Amino acid sequence: MNDRICVAQFGAPHGIRGEVRLRSFTEDPAAIKTYGPLESEDGSRRFTIEALRPAKDHFVARLAGIGDRDAAEKLTNIKLYVSRDRLPPIEDEGTYYHADLVGLAAVTADGNALGTVTAILNFGAGDLVEIKPEGGSTTLMVPFTDTAVPEIDMAARRMVVNPLTETE
Repeated sequence: MNDRICVAQFGAPHGIRGEVRLRSFTEDPAAIKTYGPLESEDGSRRFTIEALRPAKDHFVARLAGIGDRDAAEKLTNIKLYVSRDRLPPIEDEGTYYHADLVGLAAVTADGNALGTVTAILNFGAGDLVEIKPEGGSTTLMVPFTDTAVPEIDMAARRMVVNPLTETE
């Protein structure tokens, strides 16, 4: 399991006073402000949200130390991480941090290996599990539903997957 979790990403600047668009990846998107300083992927930079307000499909954030548009432009597309121990514990069975699923072995119900989970993606119509076959270059995508993914065994580090066939 990963020590740090990607919880947000900066977008383009908003206005001329250094505010930035922010996309939150947390279950409660506004909770992003409560996690404390956010770190860049490489850990070299830390960002503190001073103010956060909702916009159409994102938030607008004012950050400590970012006071103009030029500084805000340099933050575009930076992914933001927090230490796993600052996130709330998972209380619901069947709920997972996506980062915990990456790296699981993907197998069929009868135990045949399909590959390794490389990502959980969402393009707007629900989560998809991306699986890279062993020795293969083409990834397999399956919906992250109870039908397509009927079992996740975190202790065994495996996910049972029912891949769709051409007739389904």
